[in-house]
Amino acid sequence: MHQQLRQLALLCAVALMAAPVMLADNHAFAEEAKGRLATLQEKFVGLAEATPADKLGYRPSDGVRSTAEVFLHVSSANYFVSRAFGTNPPEGLDVRGLEKSTTDKAEIVSRIKASFEHISGAIGNVGTDAEKPMRMFGRETTTRGALWTALGHLSEHLGQSIAYARANGVTPPWSE
Repeated sequence: MHQQLRQLALLCAVALMAAPVMLADNHAFAEEAKGRLATLQEKFVGLAEATPADKLGYRPSDGVRSTAEVFLHVSSANYFVSRAFGTNPPEGLDVRGLEKSTTDKAEIVSRIKASFEHISGAIGNVGTDAEKPMRMFGRETTTRGALWTALGHLSEHLGQSIAYARANGVTPPWSE
Protein backbone atom coordinates (compact mmCIF):
# COMPACT_ATOMS: atom_id res chain seq x y z
CA MET A 1 0.00 0.00 0.00
CA HIS A 2 2.81 2.41 0.87
CA GLN A 3 4.48 1.65 -2.45
CA GLN A 4 1.26 2.55 -4.30
CA LEU A 5 0.92 5.81 -2.38
CA ARG A 6 4.52 6.73 -3.17
CA GLN A 7 3.94 6.00 -6.86
CA LEU A 8 0.76 8.08 -6.82
CA ALA A 9 2.57 10.92 -5.07
CA LEU A 10 5.39 10.76 -7.62
CA LEU A 11 2.90 10.75 -10.49
CA CYS A 12 1.11 13.80 -9.03
CA ALA A 13 4.40 15.63 -8.56
CA VAL A 14 5.41 14.98 -12.18
CA ALA A 15 1.99 16.14 -13.40
CA LEU A 16 2.22 19.34 -11.35
CA MET A 17 5.70 20.05 -12.71
CA ALA A 18 4.57 19.41 -16.29
CA ALA A 19 1.45 21.61 -16.11
CA PRO A 20 3.30 24.94 -16.39
CA VAL A 21 5.33 23.58 -19.32
CA MET A 22 2.16 22.45 -21.09
CA LEU A 23 0.48 25.81 -20.48
CA ALA A 24 3.61 27.65 -21.60
CA ASP A 25 3.70 25.52 -24.76
CA ASN A 26 0.06 26.33 -25.52
CA HIS A 27 0.64 30.01 -24.72
CA ALA A 28 3.75 29.98 -26.91
CA PHE A 29 1.75 28.44 -29.74
CA ALA A 30 -0.90 31.15 -29.58
CA GLU A 31 1.82 33.82 -29.55
CA GLU A 32 3.55 32.18 -32.53
CA ALA A 33 0.26 32.11 -34.42
CA LYS A 34 -0.32 35.81 -33.68
CA GLY A 35 3.24 36.57 -34.81
CA ARG A 36 2.75 34.71 -38.10
CA LEU A 37 -0.58 36.47 -38.58
CA ALA A 38 1.11 39.87 -38.07
CA THR A 39 3.73 38.96 -40.69
CA LEU A 40 1.04 37.92 -43.15
CA GLN A 41 -0.86 41.15 -42.50
CA GLU A 42 2.25 43.24 -43.11
CA LYS A 43 2.94 41.44 -46.39
CA PHE A 44 -0.64 41.58 -47.69
CA VAL A 45 -0.99 45.27 -46.84
CA GLY A 46 2.43 46.07 -48.31
CA LEU A 47 1.68 44.16 -51.50
CA ALA A 48 -1.76 45.77 -51.89
CA GLU A 49 -0.25 49.21 -51.38
CA ALA A 50 2.55 48.49 -53.88
CA THR A 51 0.16 47.24 -56.57
CA PRO A 52 -0.84 50.02 -58.98
CA ALA A 53 -4.59 50.62 -59.08
CA ASP A 54 -4.70 49.77 -62.79
CA LYS A 55 -3.26 46.30 -62.05
CA LEU A 56 -5.93 45.29 -59.52
CA GLY A 57 -8.11 43.95 -62.35
CA TYR A 58 -5.37 41.59 -63.55
CA ARG A 59 -6.33 37.94 -63.74
CA PRO A 60 -4.06 35.31 -65.29
CA SER A 61 -6.96 33.73 -67.21
CA ASP A 62 -10.74 33.74 -67.48
CA GLY A 63 -12.55 32.30 -64.49
CA VAL A 64 -9.67 33.00 -62.08
CA ARG A 65 -9.81 35.64 -59.34
CA SER A 66 -8.39 39.04 -60.17
CA THR A 67 -5.77 40.64 -57.96
CA ALA A 68 -8.47 42.73 -56.26
CA GLU A 69 -10.64 39.64 -55.78
CA VAL A 70 -7.77 37.72 -54.17
CA PHE A 71 -7.15 40.54 -51.70
CA LEU A 72 -10.87 40.75 -50.91
CA HIS A 73 -11.16 36.95 -50.70
CA VAL A 74 -8.47 37.02 -48.02
CA SER A 75 -10.42 39.74 -46.20
CA SER A 76 -13.63 37.73 -46.43
CA ALA A 77 -11.89 34.56 -45.22
CA ASN A 78 -10.45 36.41 -42.21
CA TYR A 79 -13.99 37.30 -41.12
CA PHE A 80 -15.40 33.88 -41.96
CA VAL A 81 -12.66 31.93 -40.14
CA SER A 82 -12.99 34.17 -37.08
CA ARG A 83 -16.39 32.60 -36.49
CA ALA A 84 -14.65 29.31 -35.66
CA PHE A 85 -12.89 31.15 -32.83
CA GLY A 86 -16.13 32.60 -31.49
CA THR A 87 -15.95 36.05 -33.07
CA ASN A 88 -18.67 37.06 -35.52
CA PRO A 89 -18.10 39.54 -38.35
CA PRO A 90 -19.13 43.16 -37.75
CA GLU A 91 -22.88 43.68 -37.92
CA GLY A 92 -24.07 44.33 -41.47
CA LEU A 93 -20.89 43.16 -43.23
CA ASP A 94 -21.68 40.97 -46.25
CA VAL A 95 -18.82 38.49 -45.87
CA ARG A 96 -19.91 36.37 -48.83
CA GLY A 97 -20.21 39.39 -51.14
CA LEU A 98 -16.96 41.02 -50.04
CA GLU A 99 -14.82 39.41 -52.74
CA LYS A 100 -16.50 41.32 -55.55
CA SER A 101 -17.46 44.41 -53.58
CA THR A 102 -14.94 46.94 -54.91
CA THR A 103 -11.98 47.59 -57.17
CA ASP A 104 -11.00 50.82 -55.41
CA LYS A 105 -7.42 50.47 -54.17
CA ALA A 106 -7.82 52.53 -50.99
CA GLU A 107 -10.95 50.57 -50.07
CA ILE A 108 -9.20 47.24 -50.70
CA VAL A 109 -6.25 48.22 -48.50
CA SER A 110 -8.65 49.40 -45.79
CA ARG A 111 -10.62 46.15 -45.93
CA ILE A 112 -7.47 44.04 -45.71
CA LYS A 113 -6.30 45.96 -42.64
CA ALA A 114 -9.69 45.75 -40.93
CA SER A 115 -10.04 42.02 -41.60
CA PHE A 116 -6.60 41.26 -40.17
CA GLU A 117 -7.39 43.29 -37.07
CA HIS A 118 -10.60 41.30 -36.75
CA ILE A 119 -8.99 37.85 -37.03
CA SER A 120 -6.13 38.92 -34.77
CA GLY A 121 -8.67 39.80 -32.08
CA ALA A 122 -10.44 36.48 -32.61
CA ILE A 123 -7.19 34.55 -32.25
CA GLY A 124 -6.41 36.57 -29.14
CA ASN A 125 -9.55 35.08 -27.60
CA VAL A 126 -8.73 31.40 -28.17
CA GLY A 127 -7.10 30.92 -24.77
CA THR A 128 -4.27 28.59 -23.91
CA ASP A 129 -5.87 25.22 -24.71
CA ALA A 130 -4.40 24.45 -28.13
CA GLU A 131 -5.84 20.94 -28.03
CA LYS A 132 -9.40 22.04 -27.30
CA PRO A 133 -11.71 20.17 -29.69
CA MET A 134 -13.69 22.26 -32.15
CA ARG A 135 -15.35 22.08 -35.56
CA MET A 136 -14.15 23.94 -38.60
CA PHE A 137 -15.56 23.56 -42.11
CA GLY A 138 -17.69 20.65 -40.90
CA ARG A 139 -14.72 18.66 -39.56
CA GLU A 140 -13.47 17.87 -36.10
CA THR A 141 -10.19 19.57 -35.24
CA THR A 142 -8.50 21.39 -32.39
CA THR A 143 -7.81 25.05 -31.77
CA ARG A 144 -4.25 24.39 -32.99
CA GLY A 145 -5.57 22.67 -36.14
CA ALA A 146 -7.95 25.54 -36.86
CA LEU A 147 -5.17 28.09 -36.47
CA TRP A 148 -2.91 26.11 -38.81
CA THR A 149 -5.73 25.89 -41.34
CA ALA A 150 -6.31 29.66 -41.22
CA LEU A 151 -2.59 30.48 -41.46
CA GLY A 152 -2.10 27.95 -44.27
CA HIS A 153 -4.95 29.47 -46.28
CA LEU A 154 -3.52 32.95 -45.89
CA SER A 155 -0.05 31.75 -46.87
CA GLU A 156 -1.38 30.09 -50.03
CA HIS A 157 -3.04 33.32 -51.11
CA LEU A 158 0.04 35.35 -50.27
CA GLY A 159 1.99 33.18 -52.72
CA GLN A 160 -0.74 33.70 -55.32
CA SER A 161 -0.65 37.46 -54.73
CA ILE A 162 3.13 37.54 -55.09
CA ALA A 163 2.88 35.69 -58.42
CA TYR A 164 0.23 38.15 -59.64
CA ALA A 165 2.35 41.10 -58.53
CA ARG A 166 5.51 39.83 -60.24
CA ALA A 167 3.55 39.08 -63.43
CA ASN A 168 2.69 42.80 -63.41
CA GLY A 169 6.20 44.05 -62.69
CA VAL A 170 5.53 44.70 -58.99
CA THR A 171 8.29 43.70 -56.59
CA PRO A 172 7.02 42.78 -53.13
CA PRO A 173 8.19 45.56 -50.78
CA TRP A 174 9.92 43.18 -48.37
CA SER A 175 12.14 41.75 -51.13
CA GLU A 176 13.36 44.98 -52.73
